[in-house]
Amino acid sequence: MLTPEKIKVMYVDDEPGNLVGFKATFRKDYDIITASSADEGLKILEENQDTAIIFCDHRMPHKTGVEFFEEISKKYPQPIRILLTGYVDIESVINAINQGHVFRYISKPWKEDEVRSTIEEGYKYYATHAILKIKNEELSKANEELDKFAYSVTHDIRGPIVSLIGALDIIKNSQDLDEIKGVAAMMEQTTDRINLFIENIHTYYNLKRGNLNITPIDFKKLIDNLHRFFAVNASMDNIEMKWEVFQQDSFKSDETILQIVINNLLSNAIKYQKKDSENKFVSTSVTVINDMATIIITDNGIGIEEKYLEDIFSMFFRATNQSNGSGFGLYNVKDALRKINGVIKVKSALNEGTEFIITIPGK
Repeated sequence: MLTPEKIKVMYVDDEPGNLVGFKATFRKDYDIITASSADEGLKILEENQDTAIIFCDHRMPHKTGVEFFEEISKKYPQPIRILLTGYVDIESVINAINQGHVFRYISKPWKEDEVRSTIEEGYKYYATHAILKIKNEELSKANEELDKFAYSVTHDIRGPIVSLIGALDIIKNSQDLDEIKGVAAMMEQTTDRINLFIENIHTYYNLKRGNLNITPIDFKKLIDNLHRFFAVNASMDNIEMKWEVFQQDSFKSDETILQIVINNLLSNAIKYQKKDSENKFVSTSVTVINDMATIIITDNGIGIEEKYLEDIFSMFFRATNQSNGSGFGLYNVKDALRKINGVIKVKSALNEGTEFIITIPGK
């Protein structure tokens, strides 16, 4: 349940004395804002969109309370609307309630206890709907990811398997050793692609289900181990691997998540180098100051087109066809960083290289 320090309540009335009286009565317990007309109320609401409860007098010049509620209900549907009326105008009140614009009406002059109970009941309704809205948004996002996941499994696993079946058929009917070796090399690349996809699915599952394991982090040891892991592939492709770590203070975080993040970024930096370029490099720097770690991974590879920079962290997105990537890697990176309150930014220029800047607070 949402529990603000004070529930924000708006009171709209064309009589100044009523506004002063309402605020004086309830200001100690609630965050009261007032407006002397419907138009002023709309302007104030635009600046106070966290308003939970709105009281409005029905009989006002230029625009009635029901008309005001009808106007705001489309743009600001969340606030609970309470109509105040000192006239026997039941037909208008019932009409407003039936149209869903009014939560309750109170007769004027209002009673303090009735207003308080209405605010408390109205806020329970407001908080429940706010939580429901958040859950619906989360569910919508989950369904969207599930749809993408189902498509990707079909495309990224079934496609390579069909290729393998075709390759096996070629091998069975071929007597040419060179042709068989060529097809076998292609099969190896295909199985590597399937294996990478399965590994990324496993990483994705662990990130979604796993709990944090906070331990002291030795970045020198962590970066050294990761660079050693990539040393052979980098050497075969004539890529210089450089790294430096400045860490004097202790730092605690989840080491597995840090490995996932840095491993994915180093893998991409190597994978997306320019094939025939000289002086290829991948550089990693880590600085830990005031319980904040900054990790920068830079390469002079193929780079990323500016129009794709906002999309590269989306699930299954690929900005290039140079490598048979799964489209899971950078999505997993951002999802992993979210768990430890980390932030990632990217700078890139096509055919010049890419730089990822990560900031992570210590735990």
